[in-house]
Amino acid sequence: MGLKGLKDPRLKLIFFGGKGGVGKTTCACATAVHLARDFKTLLFSTDPAHSLGDSFGQKLGDQPKEIKGVKNLAALEVSAENALSKFKTEHEAEVRKILETSTNLDSEDIDSMFALPIPGIDEVMGFKTMVEFIDEARFDKYVVDTAPTGHAMRLLSSPRLLDDWVKVMAKMRWKYRYVVETFAGKYEPDRGDDFLLSMKKTIKKIEGLLRDRHTCEFIAITIPEDMAILETARLIGNLNEYGIKVGQLVINNVLQSDGCRFCREKMKEQDKYINHIRKKFNGLRTVIAGLRPHEIKGLKALTDLNRQLFN
Repeated sequence: MGLKGLKDPRLKLIFFGGKGGVGKTTCACATAVHLARDFKTLLFSTDPAHSLGDSFGQKLGDQPKEIKGVKNLAALEVSAENALSKFKTEHEAEVRKILETSTNLDSEDIDSMFALPIPGIDEVMGFKTMVEFIDEARFDKYVVDTAPTGHAMRLLSSPRLLDDWVKVMAKMRWKYRYVVETFAGKYEPDRGDDFLLSMKKTIKKIEGLLRDRHTCEFIAITIPEDMAILETARLIGNLNEYGIKVGQLVINNVLQSDGCRFCREKMKEQDKYINHIRKKFNGLRTVIAGLRPHEIKGLKALTDLNRQLFN
């Protein structure tokens, strides 16, 4: 049994996530190679410790770069730092306008605010980068290699964080508007208002994309070990709360040889956990990917893996 439904033309955004070290990157890369046979595909990494380039054996950056030897496949490693710098360059004037008219901060205070790191902004900017590429519609499929579970959940909750930030700014703006209307009788919206409206539309678009079961799917990756299973359960529970579809689960690094005593004992233990996984997540399609004797790097190894993933 292999992964199913990923070639549905309606499905645009495919996330791979799970505990660190379970094989998210290799599964995402192998899937992207598979999809590129029929669709123009863009592969993202949102993990600060990027490894897409290592998997393909070529250097990648924060702009799409064609993968050598694979037609229709490009990849990029999102730089939250560069995305934030771009955001500040594009929108500094609008944010300054809101702060200048809605607070008692002077120019020096505002400069200090812009110089400070903003908690959670890495995830927000990472997601904003993805949405911008999706809006450009240059690709048919977007495959996302997420960071380990905690970081991935922050990424997926980033629309809420951004929404909270916009609400605070809008509340400040509303007070300014009230004062202007009270003393001048009329308020003319300016670029600060346009910026807040644009951000609100972006948030709605992201949330709509994530919660649309036809356009977005999250594939969980785990291994047959107790700690990995517990973390997978927490991940799937959190995703369900956000309304994000989890329909398939890959059990990776499964031993498939009983040629020695160690192998037989290890297989016995893994079988116990595999049966537990199937019972615990019985609503999910479960795919087995075998343990490989060598590190999965390069197109040949990734192609061998996608044969297992897609049977």
